[in-house]
Amino acid sequence: MKREIRITGDGSVTIHLPEWNEQYHSIHGAIAEAQHVFIKNGLHFYAAQNPGQPVSILEIGFGTGLNAFLTLLEAEKLSLSINYTGTEAYPVAPSEIVQLNYAENLNASAHHFNKLHEVPWETTSEIIKQFNLTKQKLYFSEINVFKHYDLIYFDAFGARVQPELWTEAIFQKMFDALKENGVLVTYSAKGSVRRAMQAVGFTVERLPGPPGKREMLRALKRD
Repeated sequence: MKREIRITGDGSVTIHLPEWNEQYHSIHGAIAEAQHVFIKNGLHFYAAQNPGQPVSILEIGFGTGLNAFLTLLEAEKLSLSINYTGTEAYPVAPSEIVQLNYAENLNASAHHFNKLHEVPWETTSEIIKQFNLTKQKLYFSEINVFKHYDLIYFDAFGARVQPELWTEAIFQKMFDALKENGVLVTYSAKGSVRRAMQAVGFTVERLPGPPGKREMLRALKRD
């Protein structure tokens, strides 16, 4: 499938798939979307409720590594201990990684961003003292863990192009993977997605969305 590097609304880039008319991040701003959905309404929300506690994160769709990189920067800034697992069936190619301008746009260390992509898959690597990364090459349907994660970043391709990733069966796996009082956040606000989450036991909140999007969803696994 053809893939193109495109600049988004905030100057950061994304990977566009012309055949699907879909991209890895919002065309209104890759960094802006990730910071709003996953950092502000995911990581910051969970950390505020569990101050000083280490956080175990599962990312559904490691992709460009942007969400992992932003989380690493927050771990360093907040002195927060994070164990991060990124799942991805089709890793981004090295020729694409070198075109990703996130470190430049964030005035951050490109060394740390590159290291996220350079460390081997299927093993745990320390990127910085506060951030350990495990990358797993697998389909999301193959995830089978129970009460292991505090927070899930659900960043799969949209339901328009991959509806099988937004089903009750997948969200049951997400529910099972979370510890009690765990949190899942996603950029999607589709009614069918919200209903699938609720069907497996999540309490779901509609929240204001990132630039260019009216709403997003946050799902809570209550006691």
